[in-house]
Amino acid sequence: MNPKQSDRRRFLKSGAALAGLAVGASASAGPLAAEPAPERIDDLHLYGERSHFVNSVRNGSINNPERRLKDEPNAFGLSTPLQDSVGMITPASLHFVVSHGYEPPDINPLEHRLLIHGMVDCPLIFSLDDLKRLPFVSRFYFIECHGNSTTGGLGGAARISPNATAQDTHGFTSCSQWTGVPLSLLLKEAGVQKSASWILAEGADASKHTKSFPLAKAMDDALVAYGQNGEPVRPEQGFPLRLVVPGWEGINNVKWLRRIDLVDEPYMAMMETTRYPSLRLDGKSRWFKFEMGPKSVITQPSGAHHLPVRGFYEITGLAWSGGGAIRRVEVSTDDGRTWKDAQLHDPVTQKAHTRFSIPWNWNGEEAVLQSRCTDDQGMVQPTMAELAKLYGTDVDYFRKTSQILAGFNAIQPWKVNRDGSVQNAIF
Repeated sequence: MNPKQSDRRRFLKSGAALAGLAVGASASAGPLAAEPAPERIDDLHLYGERSHFVNSVRNGSINNPERRLKDEPNAFGLSTPLQDSVGMITPASLHFVVSHGYEPPDINPLEHRLLIHGMVDCPLIFSLDDLKRLPFVSRFYFIECHGNSTTGGLGGAARISPNATAQDTHGFTSCSQWTGVPLSLLLKEAGVQKSASWILAEGADASKHTKSFPLAKAMDDALVAYGQNGEPVRPEQGFPLRLVVPGWEGINNVKWLRRIDLVDEPYMAMMETTRYPSLRLDGKSRWFKFEMGPKSVITQPSGAHHLPVRGFYEITGLAWSGGGAIRRVEVSTDDGRTWKDAQLHDPVTQKAHTRFSIPWNWNGEEAVLQSRCTDDQGMVQPTMAELAKLYGTDVDYFRKTSQILAGFNAIQPWKVNRDGSVQNAIF
């Protein structure tokens, strides 16, 4: 046995307690403290403030019915202002939030525990400090709500409005550098039994959100993350622990992670039986849909922007795919009649946002801007007509439906008018 593996195994058996045994709190490391530091309202330098000239914020609402104000929008979360983004990383303070109406729990990281049990040889309990002693990875991954860019359901009216921004159309995706322990490492140390084929992950929020997905994904690239963009995961993103399931629907990325149960079939919890099945046109539902398809959106210029003068502009946007890395982005400025390859900006990594750009000289005439991406599996972002064919319907269905369209990834058009105004041209 590798000496490092042997040392790690001894630590796991001694430092990570067997399920059911008492676990003593260990000394805190890094920026965490047993008690919160007193507020310093007289000093704005302790935690970096952005310029007061920058006013980009998230739209929407947590949608807590007990706290929603009279004029607060009835939304299903807070969306990221993609139209103001640069690069491929989303600041943690602007990362989209979907929490099904519940506020983030206030969790003391020194008391929080992660239990791994079920069909394992050795149930284990980890503290946050236990996890931080283990080998870690830092990887760029996007997280996307399965209803992002849908034309139906809650928020559908804003999404199809001519005045929609990129935040309205695609704002429920964000990309971060996540740091943590590969879930496969923890599962291997617990000893996965042959009969196990699924895992159930549970959060410590008020609703005890639970989600099950195949064990094969857990052993592939799932991550128990305690860091986001160089700092601890934010409370609304799952502090102190969040499960990151790269490339799969956001609902699988359980926040405030406290329990992982190894099972031999899907658990069929509430989110899987009533909230997230995909209704088909024949009246049946698809229980599980995991991988997010290839998608791109031009962020500048985009809805609600204004081009002050004719001449040179750099068109830029984001592309991503749950199937792998983006390998090509094409841009059209003539409503899809011709396409040109855009430049992909580093880093270009698996299951992460990729920034693209292409130069454009606007002649002052009407133009329709579009982008389409291709991932390293050869999957190409579809047109609206191609997507309608897959659904077994016509494009008009997307205009009229009240259903949330899971994984809707049709090409997004923006119309540039002669006066320089830019509007949503989805229909």
